Amino acid sequence: MWIAVAFVCVALIALVLKYVFTAPGLNPFAVDSREPLKPMVHNRKEKNKVLKQGFLASKVPDNLDAVVVGSGIGGLALAAMLAKVGKKVLVLEQHDRAGGCCHTFTEKGFEFDVGIHYVGEMHSYKPLRCVLDQITNGQLQWDPMDNPFDQVLIGPPENRRRYSIYSGSKRFPTVLKKYFPGEEKAIDEYMRLVKTSARNAWVLVLLKLIPAPLAKLLAVSGLLKTLSPFYKMATRSLTEVVNELTENKDLRVVFSYCFGTYGNMPKEASFSMHSLLVGHYLSGAWYPKGGASEIAYHIIPVIEKAGGAVLVRAPVNRILFNDAKEACGVSVRKGQEEIHIRAPIVISNAGILNTYQSLLPKELQATPAIQRQLSMLKSGEGGLSIFVGLNGSKEELGLKAENYWIFLENDLDELFEKYSCSDREEACRSIPLLFVASPSAKDSTWEERSPGKSTLSLVSFARYGWFEEWKDDKVNNRASEYKELKEAFIETALQVALQVFPKVTRDKIEYIDAGTPITNTHYIGSPKGEFYGVDHGMERFTPELSIIMKPQTPLKNLYLTGQDMLTCGLAGALNGALICASVLLKRLLHRDAMELAKRTNSADLKLKDK
Repeated sequence: MWIAVAFVCVALIALVLKYVFTAPGLNPFAVDSREPLKPMVHNRKEKNKVLKQGFLASKVPDNLDAVVVGSGIGGLALAAMLAKVGKKVLVLEQHDRAGGCCHTFTEKGFEFDVGIHYVGEMHSYKPLRCVLDQITNGQLQWDPMDNPFDQVLIGPPENRRRYSIYSGSKRFPTVLKKYFPGEEKAIDEYMRLVKTSARNAWVLVLLKLIPAPLAKLLAVSGLLKTLSPFYKMATRSLTEVVNELTENKDLRVVFSYCFGTYGNMPKEASFSMHSLLVGHYLSGAWYPKGGASEIAYHIIPVIEKAGGAVLVRAPVNRILFNDAKEACGVSVRKGQEEIHIRAPIVISNAGILNTYQSLLPKELQATPAIQRQLSMLKSGEGGLSIFVGLNGSKEELGLKAENYWIFLENDLDELFEKYSCSDREEACRSIPLLFVASPSAKDSTWEERSPGKSTLSLVSFARYGWFEEWKDDKVNNRASEYKELKEAFIETALQVALQVFPKVTRDKIEYIDAGTPITNTHYIGSPKGEFYGVDHGMERFTPELSIIMKPQTPLKNLYLTGQDMLTCGLAGALNGALICASVLLKRLLHRDAMELAKRTNSADLKLKDK
């Protein structure tokens, strides 16, 4: 019987994809829109003319096709895809510059990225790279990082073990086998599981696109877990799978180390989610040439070319609905005034929790469909970022285009459980994980822009509750107790970083400060100071939640985009935008992007042969 059900489901899916998602003439990837590279703009004032266009009612375009709340990559990418098919889109950003987690800021002459540390799959023939090329007209460039691109350090300074992580589906496991002789079988099985799960993640996208009744049939029948390796492994924890493979605790850490890129301790993390991240970097790691602000800087003109705009200092305080309970625009708060902006489509990149809990009228927020989704979600872990400006070049300071993942010990779950349950006075003295990288060393234009200077980023997690009592203080004038707590976290992290980088001494530090969870709330609007939107634990990847979290909300004309749609990070948010645009344009844009990637790769190869 189940074979027959499976056959019927596959046939229905094929029909839906063929006839529902094939709207002629609405393909943003129909032609290759890459243009010859223009000279890079490094002048901050010139770039700010694009990135910091302040909101005025007079700047709002007439006859909008859509309005997007939030200018992170999920919002900007979606707006650019719509612009590519002639849609006039307005993007509104509450911060004073566009970009969301892709924005940069400058202090004492040092430019700091706040959220982009490295990105995978930036080969010219990869669909993800193709999408970014098309929505930036080919102007966004990428610097490859070193290989190894990650270094995993485990243990205290007197007994610290280092394991280099190389890209390459063959080189990565080959090097691991040299580090861990006798563990060849475990390493091979880990690679098999990772590749199998990651390759089948397309099912996660499919569930967002097909009609809910068909998706529910797949879930209720059990066919998803039977037929999809991704869903078979999605509700197994990273700890459970890794512990079955090996007894070697250091190898367990190396298998698990990049859980920090989505924010769940291994015992709560979905193995399938982890597989996506490992698979994402198997072919290498890249960094945006010129810094993360280049991403928004090159997307915004594409939106403007179609008559749209990206305006900052535009805090949306509510979504507007008509008498039929259909979204019909947004309200922007400017001082004591509310400015209403009308549009037939409203798309939120502000995160599902912000959208439902803060932007909806109370009576709509209370509807069963909205409450059901909210009951299945929670915020991710709060983030802590420390920004260090240094006097000296990367050569003088021994900095490379690679990342360091530093763990105090090799029992990750125990470490993070203890840290999470600590009070803030204890937590600030013992940070179990520290991610350390030098953005300036990754960017080939840095020396031209800031000669003789360098930067370090130190990143970890911190509970929102440790800082919550100061959330209503003025952002640049919080209480002395808050500043003291922040300094304690900075000092603990700095001590670790100085041990790893012996050429970086305290006298080289010209600037240092930290962003806490409440800093994140202020600047990027995350409800609990999280980097990665709603929690990425195992519950996030159940078939039930995958089905219910769709771009089309239960409210007509209101859509969701960004990392809450699929997964976190730049790649996750970009895929969230592709899914939302697919629904709006009634096209399978993932397929369109893959086809264009093949065509452009073939054309590029022919040019090289001439």
